[in-house]
Amino acid sequence: MKIKLAVISIFVFLFSIQASAQSADKAAINKFISAQATSEHGEEYSDARKVVSGDLNGDGVPETVVLYTIEGQNGSNNHIQYLAVFTRANRQLVPLTHTSVGSKSYRDAELDSISNGLINLTTMALAKNDPACCPTVKGKAWYKLAMGRLVPVKSLK
Repeated sequence: MKIKLAVISIFVFLFSIQASAQSADKAAINKFISAQATSEHGEEYSDARKVVSGDLNGDGVPETVVLYTIEGQNGSNNHIQYLAVFTRANRQLVPLTHTSVGSKSYRDAELDSISNGLINLTTMALAKNDPACCPTVKGKAWYKLAMGRLVPVKSLK
């Protein structure tokens, strides 16, 4: 009985540490996105946020990548999608870089995964006669981290 109680206590302790770290990570991401939304006079469409982790720079430590959308800039009906990369410093998640990857007049992006040091996106771009609301051209896009910046990769060869 004492062994079971000890195992349960350890499990609860480890779970609470993990939950605390996840909460701190989410707070760091929220703070970054909120500051950007404020500077753009817009707001995040939080239901569209997606977070994945993976090693982007080959150091064996996973970075956190976030796809998020800011909409309503200055009262408009525009939206811009961004990728942000967060890294760890002193066990805290800190923003490293971000870039726009989609918008109402360009393309929509979905964050699929990180593999082989690349961020993998599925995209829907506007065909010549598509209305701005409804892109129809399916595609793929890849980004890599180079010298602390996100850089589009033209093709996988």
